[in-house]
Amino acid sequence: MLPFSRFASYFIEVAAQGNLRKAAEVLHVSPSAIHRQIQGAEQQLETELFERLPTGMKLTAAGELLLGDLKRWRKEHTRTLERVGDLRGLRRGHVSIALIDALSEGFVPQLLAELTREYPGFSFDLRVMGNRVASELVAAAEVDFGVLLDPVEHGNLEVRTAIDIPVGAVLPPGHALADEKSLAMSRLLDERLLVPAAPLVIEERTRSLYVRHGVDPRRVTTCNDTRLIRSLIRDGGGVGVLSLIDVAADLERGTLAFVPLHGWQARPLQLAVCTAPRRQPSRAAQLVLARVVSAVQGLPARLANRPKKIVSQRSLAPDKSTQPRQS
Repeated sequence: MLPFSRFASYFIEVAAQGNLRKAAEVLHVSPSAIHRQIQGAEQQLETELFERLPTGMKLTAAGELLLGDLKRWRKEHTRTLERVGDLRGLRRGHVSIALIDALSEGFVPQLLAELTREYPGFSFDLRVMGNRVASELVAAAEVDFGVLLDPVEHGNLEVRTAIDIPVGAVLPPGHALADEKSLAMSRLLDERLLVPAAPLVIEERTRSLYVRHGVDPRRVTTCNDTRLIRSLIRDGGGVGVLSLIDVAADLERGTLAFVPLHGWQARPLQLAVCTAPRRQPSRAAQLVLARVVSAVQGLPARLANRPKKIVSQRSLAPDKSTQPRQS
């Protein structure tokens, strides 16, 4: 019984869903086809892999053991294919990347689309998630690399490059304050404020701003999704305080304006490309990593070319202390 066979896919999905019908919907096959595969494996192994319950299917102890082995085998199989691909050159390859939510638009998908055209034999595993989960995934060497905010460099996480990302007021382009070079938080207190909520990284950075200035809670809308905050601002539902990376795609389209906040409380975030030192990336992953590092380093100049009222050039200087390490 091959670990990467049809059975393995069926078994792992049923274990994840806990239900034969739901697994069949995900896999686009009939429940009876999955049932036959599992029943055949149980007959071959001479043990039950699932308990059949009124509420669904639950792994037995034997099923738990098999699930762990299949997941390990699948991971090793993927890495073997990567190494074989290296021997054949860069015609094929697999690259896994963890990305924060803010990067689902803008320069990252543009770069990845460009890479898929250049290297049609490459496959990609793109995982978009919250910053903390993405950091954990990179540190655990579950992906080739990640693009994160404010990473904490330690033994399990290596920063390849990083740039400072200003925090500022996000406004409709025609707003009276959109032409300012920088703003104090006090200038926004008469506005309807869209306030980031946990678990957004920007919430930790801006919380003290709202507390210090005694923002009227009756003029506040809290939200834990930056996409919704941006939509509300575009539609005239208020103004917000976000990081530049949160609105980079809007700035390039000219649909929002960004004015940096000044003062010690508005210290910047860091956007970083990170790897796990113990993971040896394939040649394909190294190529894509180098291109992403270059794109992140070039982001300040790219955004600084926008009209002045959309983004301030002074706020976009790269952090020279975190340039890529020489290997």
